[in-house]
Amino acid sequence: MINDHALNDKPTVIGERVRLVPLGPQHAEPFWQATLDPENRRLTGTRREFTLDFVRDWCADRATQPGRLDLAIEDRTTGDYLGELALIDVDHDSESAAFRIALSPGLAGRGYGTEAARLLLGYAFDQVRLHRVQLEVYSFNLRAIRAYQKAGFVLEGHLRDAHMWEGRRYDVFCMAALRGEWRAPAQ
Repeated sequence: MINDHALNDKPTVIGERVRLVPLGPQHAEPFWQATLDPENRRLTGTRREFTLDFVRDWCADRATQPGRLDLAIEDRTTGDYLGELALIDVDHDSESAAFRIALSPGLAGRGYGTEAARLLLGYAFDQVRLHRVQLEVYSFNLRAIRAYQKAGFVLEGHLRDAHMWEGRRYDVFCMAALRGEWRAPAQ
Protein backbone atom coordinates (compact mmCIF):
# COMPACT_ATOMS: atom_id res chain seq x y z
CA MET A 1 0.00 0.00 0.00
CA ILE A 2 1.29 3.45 -0.93
CA ASN A 3 2.26 5.81 1.87
CA ASP A 4 0.44 9.01 0.85
CA HIS A 5 2.15 10.98 3.63
CA ALA A 6 5.50 10.39 1.90
CA LEU A 7 4.04 11.97 -1.25
CA ASN A 8 2.14 14.80 0.38
CA ASP A 9 4.72 15.84 3.03
CA LYS A 10 7.32 17.00 0.56
CA PRO A 11 10.74 15.72 1.65
CA THR A 12 14.31 16.89 1.45
CA VAL A 13 16.54 14.03 0.33
CA ILE A 14 20.29 14.51 0.65
CA GLY A 15 22.87 12.77 -1.47
CA GLU A 16 26.61 12.99 -1.90
CA ARG A 17 26.63 15.97 -4.30
CA VAL A 18 22.98 16.94 -4.66
CA ARG A 19 19.95 17.43 -2.49
CA LEU A 20 16.34 17.15 -3.55
CA VAL A 21 14.10 19.81 -2.02
CA PRO A 22 10.46 20.74 -2.54
CA LEU A 23 10.13 22.78 -5.74
CA GLY A 24 9.12 26.29 -4.78
CA PRO A 25 9.00 29.94 -5.84
CA GLN A 26 12.76 30.35 -5.35
CA HIS A 27 13.30 27.91 -8.25
CA ALA A 28 11.01 29.67 -10.74
CA GLU A 29 13.58 31.84 -12.52
CA PRO A 30 16.17 29.10 -13.25
CA PHE A 31 13.37 26.63 -14.05
CA TRP A 32 11.94 29.08 -16.60
CA GLN A 33 15.39 29.77 -18.07
CA ALA A 34 15.81 26.03 -18.65
CA THR A 35 12.54 25.94 -20.62
CA LEU A 36 13.99 28.49 -23.05
CA ASP A 37 17.00 26.35 -23.99
CA PRO A 38 16.47 24.71 -27.43
CA GLU A 39 18.40 21.56 -26.52
CA ASN A 40 16.48 21.13 -23.26
CA ARG A 41 13.25 21.56 -25.19
CA ARG A 42 14.30 18.90 -27.70
CA LEU A 43 15.38 16.40 -25.03
CA THR A 44 12.17 16.82 -23.03
CA GLY A 45 9.85 17.19 -26.02
CA THR A 46 8.65 20.57 -24.76
CA ARG A 47 6.66 22.33 -27.46
CA ARG A 48 4.74 24.83 -25.34
CA GLU A 49 6.14 28.27 -24.57
CA PHE A 50 6.00 29.18 -20.87
CA THR A 51 5.90 32.68 -19.44
CA LEU A 52 7.83 33.51 -16.31
CA ASP A 53 4.54 34.34 -14.56
CA PHE A 54 3.14 30.91 -15.41
CA VAL A 55 6.29 29.19 -14.11
CA ARG A 56 6.24 31.28 -10.93
CA ASP A 57 2.64 30.25 -10.25
CA TRP A 58 3.36 26.62 -11.11
CA CYS A 59 6.43 26.41 -8.84
CA ALA A 60 4.61 28.22 -6.03
CA ASP A 61 1.91 25.57 -5.73
CA ARG A 62 3.93 22.38 -6.22
CA ALA A 63 4.34 21.81 -2.48
CA THR A 64 0.56 21.83 -2.03
CA GLN A 65 -0.19 19.29 -4.77
CA PRO A 66 -1.31 15.97 -3.27
CA GLY A 67 -0.47 12.64 -4.82
CA ARG A 68 2.65 13.76 -6.65
CA LEU A 69 6.16 14.80 -5.80
CA ASP A 70 7.90 17.73 -7.53
CA LEU A 71 11.43 18.37 -6.31
CA ALA A 72 14.23 20.72 -7.27
CA ILE A 73 17.73 19.34 -7.64
CA GLU A 74 20.21 21.58 -5.87
CA ASP A 75 23.97 21.48 -5.50
CA ARG A 76 24.50 20.25 -1.96
CA THR A 77 27.36 22.67 -1.32
CA THR A 78 26.27 25.86 -3.05
CA GLY A 79 22.48 25.47 -3.13
CA ASP A 80 22.51 26.27 -6.87
CA TYR A 81 19.50 25.02 -8.85
CA LEU A 82 20.53 22.11 -11.10
CA GLY A 83 17.15 20.98 -12.39
CA GLU A 84 13.94 19.33 -11.31
CA LEU A 85 12.38 15.91 -11.16
CA ALA A 86 9.02 14.44 -10.27
CA LEU A 87 6.97 11.39 -9.45
CA ILE A 88 3.67 11.90 -11.26
CA ASP A 89 0.65 9.90 -12.44
CA VAL A 90 0.60 7.89 -9.22
CA ASP A 91 -1.60 4.81 -9.55
CA HIS A 92 -2.60 3.62 -6.09
CA ASP A 93 -4.13 0.37 -7.33
CA SER A 94 -0.97 -0.66 -9.16
CA GLU A 95 1.44 1.03 -6.72
CA SER A 96 3.20 2.72 -9.61
CA ALA A 97 4.17 6.17 -10.79
CA ALA A 98 5.82 7.89 -13.70
CA PHE A 99 9.18 9.65 -13.38
CA ARG A 100 10.53 12.68 -15.18
CA ILE A 101 13.65 14.77 -14.84
CA ALA A 102 15.12 17.85 -16.53
CA LEU A 103 18.56 19.23 -15.78
CA SER A 104 19.52 22.83 -16.36
CA PRO A 105 21.35 23.51 -19.64
CA GLY A 106 25.00 22.49 -19.71
CA LEU A 107 24.82 20.10 -16.75
CA ALA A 108 24.32 16.79 -18.57
CA GLY A 109 27.13 14.27 -18.29
CA ARG A 110 28.28 15.30 -14.81
CA GLY A 111 26.39 12.65 -12.84
CA TYR A 112 23.87 14.99 -11.25
CA GLY A 113 20.90 13.38 -12.98
CA THR A 114 21.99 9.85 -12.14
CA GLU A 115 22.48 10.72 -8.47
CA ALA A 116 19.16 12.58 -8.31
CA ALA A 117 17.32 9.68 -9.99
CA ARG A 118 18.87 7.18 -7.56
CA LEU A 119 17.84 9.33 -4.60
CA LEU A 120 14.28 9.64 -5.86
CA LEU A 121 14.02 5.92 -6.62
CA GLY A 122 15.22 5.12 -3.12
CA TYR A 123 12.61 7.46 -1.67
CA ALA A 124 9.89 6.11 -3.99
CA PHE A 125 10.53 2.49 -2.99
CA ASP A 126 11.47 2.88 0.69
CA GLN A 127 9.19 5.73 1.80
CA VAL A 128 6.31 5.99 -0.69
CA ARG A 129 6.38 2.20 -1.03
CA LEU A 130 5.82 2.14 -4.76
CA HIS A 131 6.27 -1.15 -6.59
CA ARG A 132 7.13 0.36 -9.98
CA VAL A 133 8.53 3.63 -11.32
CA GLN A 134 8.47 4.09 -15.08
CA LEU A 135 9.60 6.61 -17.64
CA GLU A 136 9.70 7.28 -21.34
CA VAL A 137 12.76 8.64 -23.13
CA TYR A 138 13.34 9.51 -26.77
CA SER A 139 15.63 7.19 -28.72
CA PHE A 140 17.99 10.06 -29.63
CA ASN A 141 18.66 10.88 -25.96
CA LEU A 142 21.44 8.32 -25.51
CA ARG A 143 23.06 10.15 -22.60
CA ALA A 144 19.81 10.04 -20.62
CA ILE A 145 19.28 6.36 -21.41
CA ARG A 146 22.73 5.53 -19.99
CA ALA A 147 22.07 7.68 -16.91
CA TYR A 148 18.72 5.97 -16.32
CA GLN A 149 20.37 2.55 -16.60
CA LYS A 150 23.05 3.61 -14.10
CA ALA A 151 20.29 4.78 -11.76
CA GLY A 152 18.61 1.36 -11.91
CA PHE A 153 16.02 1.62 -14.68
CA VAL A 154 15.69 -1.31 -17.10
CA LEU A 155 14.72 -1.00 -20.76
CA GLU A 156 11.39 -2.76 -21.25
CA GLY A 157 10.54 -1.93 -24.84
CA HIS A 158 9.87 0.84 -27.26
CA LEU A 159 7.09 2.61 -29.06
CA ARG A 160 7.99 2.81 -32.73
CA ASP A 161 7.86 6.23 -34.41
CA ALA A 162 5.91 7.59 -31.44
CA HIS A 163 7.58 11.01 -31.27
CA MET A 164 7.78 13.62 -33.99
CA TRP A 165 10.33 16.40 -33.68
CA GLU A 166 11.08 18.90 -36.43
CA GLY A 167 9.61 16.70 -39.13
CA ARG A 168 11.38 13.50 -38.11
CA ARG A 169 9.97 10.46 -36.29
CA TYR A 170 11.70 8.82 -33.34
CA ASP A 171 11.08 5.79 -31.20
CA VAL A 172 10.23 6.25 -27.53
CA PHE A 173 11.91 3.84 -25.11
CA CYS A 174 10.00 2.60 -22.07
CA MET A 175 12.08 1.98 -18.96
CA ALA A 176 11.15 1.04 -15.41
CA ALA A 177 12.55 0.13 -12.03
CA LEU A 178 10.81 -2.37 -9.74
CA ARG A 179 11.13 -2.28 -5.96
CA GLY A 180 11.97 -6.01 -5.70
CA GLU A 181 14.76 -5.75 -8.27
CA TRP A 182 16.12 -2.30 -7.54
CA ARG A 183 19.20 -1.78 -5.48
CA ALA A 184 20.91 1.57 -5.39
CA PRO A 185 23.69 0.87 -7.90
CA ALA A 186 27.22 1.44 -6.70
CA GLN A 187 28.58 4.81 -7.63
